[in-house]
Amino acid sequence: MKQRNIIITVFIIGMVLLFSCNRRIIRSPLSITKTNSSVAEKKPYLILISLDGFRWDYVEKYNPPNLSSFIKNGVKSASLIPSFPNKTFPNHYTIATGLYPDKHGIIGNIFYDYKKDILFNKRNPKMAEDGSFYGGSPIWVEANKVNIVTASYFFVGTEANIQGISPTYFYTFDHRVKNEERVNQTIHWLNLNKKSRPHLITLYFGDMDIVGHDYGTNDDEKLKTALFELDKNLGDLFNRVSETNLPVNIIIVSDHGMGNQSTNKIIPIDSIENDDLFMTIENGTIVYIHPKKEVEIDSALLYLRQKENNFKAYRTENTPGFEYIPTNKNWGAIQLIPDYGYHFWNQKRKNALSEEGVATFGVHGYDSKYKEMHGIFYANGPAFKDGYEIPAIKNIYIYPLMCEILGLEIRKSIDGDINQIKSVLKD
Repeated sequence: MKQRNIIITVFIIGMVLLFSCNRRIIRSPLSITKTNSSVAEKKPYLILISLDGFRWDYVEKYNPPNLSSFIKNGVKSASLIPSFPNKTFPNHYTIATGLYPDKHGIIGNIFYDYKKDILFNKRNPKMAEDGSFYGGSPIWVEANKVNIVTASYFFVGTEANIQGISPTYFYTFDHRVKNEERVNQTIHWLNLNKKSRPHLITLYFGDMDIVGHDYGTNDDEKLKTALFELDKNLGDLFNRVSETNLPVNIIIVSDHGMGNQSTNKIIPIDSIENDDLFMTIENGTIVYIHPKKEVEIDSALLYLRQKENNFKAYRTENTPGFEYIPTNKNWGAIQLIPDYGYHFWNQKRKNALSEEGVATFGVHGYDSKYKEMHGIFYANGPAFKDGYEIPAIKNIYIYPLMCEILGLEIRKSIDGDINQIKSVLKD
């Protein structure tokens, strides 16, 4: 009896460990592609890596060895210009689709959706995983449609059933997962048999965004420490990818850069809100204003302009920062834009920072005319030229570049233009 209990206990422990180790990985029942077609098997491999919040000048400033070598033997742009507002969810999904946020619909980390009559919030897993919020056709969906196996270890949209499709393999986001685990899984995928091996892999690393927000962009010690640890992980990935002897191309991007913010330049959104006139959706460096049905836009605008102090109120179609005239209803009719260096938050949060003695932290989201907001584009692999540099490019061009490498048809409806970036490829 005692021996039987021991066996049962060992079995239970084993099952707990098995499921706890695999609780995040999903082989998607929504993927229409489980194995590569014979045509897909002959295609090159592409890894898209996002380094969240990685500013355009970090490599030149701190000289991380692995990234520096990667760039020296590959291609780079002077910077990557994010779409406005340069926030995490909108720009990751712009990179994935080649569409501006106005078209693909993920217009902020938080926004109101009129069709659903609901407030989208990226921190709500059920919403982040709801494919009906995501417009356009991201790269993994397009690859899936032509029988290319795809995989993702965190990337905005990959957890969602967009058009009823998700990557063949993916993980639900968990910030606790160490970079080493992400690298190990990527190599595991590349070591699968050719039928099951993904030809498109997307990865996400949030290290530089976290340290940038916490300490701002002038704390060289903190930034360099985080960067070199990340660089070590990337170097491990580069070396182990090379050891597979597969024709793997790697593209490294970031969704936005980072700028400094003084705690004493926080504008309390509480002093502006007026529930009788409008709904207020605060995204830090932009505030979406939705006037109530019975309230004229001009009435709400007049009220807000009387409140202007280190910010300005604009009709949405006249708001600076956009590269087009925004037409998506979910923006709201009015936008509040703080002066550069100012930021909207509530009074409670401002007080908490002051009490903690926080004088400076990092923010992003401003007009992309400010260079601090720019990110990175680096690439290396058999498809790319060696030691080649191009001027700053817009992030809408990354999607058609990926399509070109994988031999996918470039959708005519996108905003990105392959001709603006094609020069990085070998003839």
